[in-house]
Amino acid sequence: MANVTDPHFITEMKDQFLNLLDKELVFDNEVDSWFLMNSALPVFSIIGAYLVFVLKIGPNMMEKRPPYKLKQIMLFYNLFQTGYNVFLLCKLFFTPGALIYLWNHSCHPIERSKNSYLLYELNNASWYFFMSKVIDLLDTIFFVLRKKQCQVTFLHVYHHSNMVITCWAYLRFIKGEQAALPGSINSFIHVIMYFYYFLAALGPHMQPYLWWKKYLTRMQIIQFVVILIWFIGLVLFNCQFPKVYIYYNVANVALFLYLFSLFYKKTYKNAPKTVKTN
Repeated sequence: MANVTDPHFITEMKDQFLNLLDKELVFDNEVDSWFLMNSALPVFSIIGAYLVFVLKIGPNMMEKRPPYKLKQIMLFYNLFQTGYNVFLLCKLFFTPGALIYLWNHSCHPIERSKNSYLLYELNNASWYFFMSKVIDLLDTIFFVLRKKQCQVTFLHVYHHSNMVITCWAYLRFIKGEQAALPGSINSFIHVIMYFYYFLAALGPHMQPYLWWKKYLTRMQIIQFVVILIWFIGLVLFNCQFPKVYIYYNVANVALFLYLFSLFYKKTYKNAPKTVKTN
């Protein structure tokens, strides 16, 4: 058995890992020049500022202040998010050849140089999807400004932060086809979710019509199950894919599934049935 403390063994493992990354990373001068894509610094700065505000500055600022009344802003925001995610779905379904290509080549993709147009369009959709995750950070900021700090949970903050970084890294370094299905499922769930939030933001008189929130959470859990099966399937069928990214996603989605399942159990199994407004 190899000695893991042997400097030669460590050097060899490091070289193998770097060689693996070198084979799997994809760079494109045009895609990499898009807004926020050139460097990791702006993205991590956004996440850093987000964490500092929602965990420290925001709660301290609101401690002795009444909650902001943001009904009109919330109505616009949730309606915008609903429409934006419909737009993301349209990017996939109405891009010529995208669905047929993904059906036939998700496991064994065509070389990038031979399929530049369609991959450019998929990368463009990925950029809009990434930007949707940046916009999603406003969810937490609105919680803080409305003094709903109890909803700023580890699950909520981790999920939002992680999605921004993961989506950025995917488009910056992978630029593949493997995330098209998970991204589409996620956008579909967000259409329903933000429409629910739009209805909830209309006021307390909507509560009798919002009985289906727990089914929305179930849909989110099913989403993670399907996506996890998808990524595991890429491994089991020996598909051509960036292994580091896929293994990371298997672990990450499994964690999301676990955390959302705990949230569902705590909210709907161990607590009285209530409807919370957004």
